[in-house]
Amino acid sequence: MAMEVQMNEDALAAKISGEIDHHSAALMRAELDEKIRNLNPKKLSLDFSAVSFMDSSGIGFIMGRYKLMNEISGTVEILNTPAPINKVLRLAGLDKIVNIKR
Repeated sequence: MAMEVQMNEDALAAKISGEIDHHSAALMRAELDEKIRNLNPKKLSLDFSAVSFMDSSGIGFIMGRYKLMNEISGTVEILNTPAPINKVLRLAGLDKIVNIKR
């Protein structure tokens, strides 16, 4: 798992690659939460174009960032989801609370 994070104006963008499992979700969570608290972005964009696998830890990862962004009146969008991951996100109902753009 790798994650590149950058701030663009009022949006925090994270490009995630590899597998999202319990271990990698914990690492990403710590890094992103710190940046969200320090930078106070209006939007968090998560680019999933290079994610090859995601288990339920990925759902928890997204939900946690959604709650944190909601606390600061921000939004979350998920970009470029591969078809299998897009299916998991929609089955989990995440499309009802975050903007998913394929």
